[in-house]
Amino acid sequence: MFDALLLTQEDKRTFAQVSQITEADLPEGEVLVEVDYSSLNYKDGLAVTGAGKIIRQFPMVPGIDFAGVVRESTDARYQVGDQVILTGWGVGENHWGGMAQKARVKADWLVPMPQDCDAAKAMMIGTAGLTAMLCVQALQQAGVTPQSGDILVTGASGGVGSVAVTLLANAGYRVVACSGRVEQNAPLLKELGAAEVIDRSELEQDAKPLEAQRWAGVVDTVGNKILAKALAQMQYGGAAAICGLAGGFALPTTVMPFILRGVSLLGIDSVSCPFEKRKAAWEAVIKALPAHFYQQACQQISLAEVPDFSNKIIQGQVTGRVLVKL
Repeated sequence: MFDALLLTQEDKRTFAQVSQITEADLPEGEVLVEVDYSSLNYKDGLAVTGAGKIIRQFPMVPGIDFAGVVRESTDARYQVGDQVILTGWGVGENHWGGMAQKARVKADWLVPMPQDCDAAKAMMIGTAGLTAMLCVQALQQAGVTPQSGDILVTGASGGVGSVAVTLLANAGYRVVACSGRVEQNAPLLKELGAAEVIDRSELEQDAKPLEAQRWAGVVDTVGNKILAKALAQMQYGGAAAICGLAGGFALPTTVMPFILRGVSLLGIDSVSCPFEKRKAAWEAVIKALPAHFYQQACQQISLAEVPDFSNKIIQGQVTGRVLVKL
């Protein structure tokens, strides 16, 4: 028997409880992993609270990412004792996830632990950090350099945003962090490297088709009006890497930024990211993140604390990354 956070549903209400389950309860897969750490992401918060239609089959173990040690494997790529990471692939949504002391998954979904990394560090980065790295790489591939101008990061106090601020600042970019709680979050965001912190309200008004040019690049985790406003303020030839919808999935914009300023909109998906690209991004983010990120932007909780923190994360009351120790 081992511990798992089990989600059930009654009368369309989701309930989360730490329960004892067995290996026989786990779904099919080629690799059994003893989970050391998971992490709490915004999508996990939606799943655990039932605030979003993330999970459609119950019971379910949430946790869209985890890191641990292989205990059984029928796939030649992974041997007993190997350290591995899993992010994405619908785990914690359609397939039992990382908020349990053991998980059984498909070998194709795993990534070997990068050099100079361990399970705790991997989950301090997690899905959020992988996504942030993919955003930064996309901007760089689009030709956005530190000399191009300011980079806006929306939802900067969240998991993806805090990693993106750190990565960009460490690479020499001037980062403007946008947050809904400036007084509370500005000190940490500046410690992570933001040159300036602006209030979300600056970007929440309806956007004109084009506004004064302000951003060479954008990492957007919010969507909706904030992304529309940022696009209207993009510099000529700028690029926006978009990866989230914390503010809604709508995009009330026009074609003007794209056809008159040559702006590029770069969609970032970390869920089904191909293995080689995923592996390269993991290796890159381990090298790029400075040591102070792990001390400043991460906190650790127990499995029993996940429901309470899930409520907090969807209410915007959690800053940085949340590590779940299994």
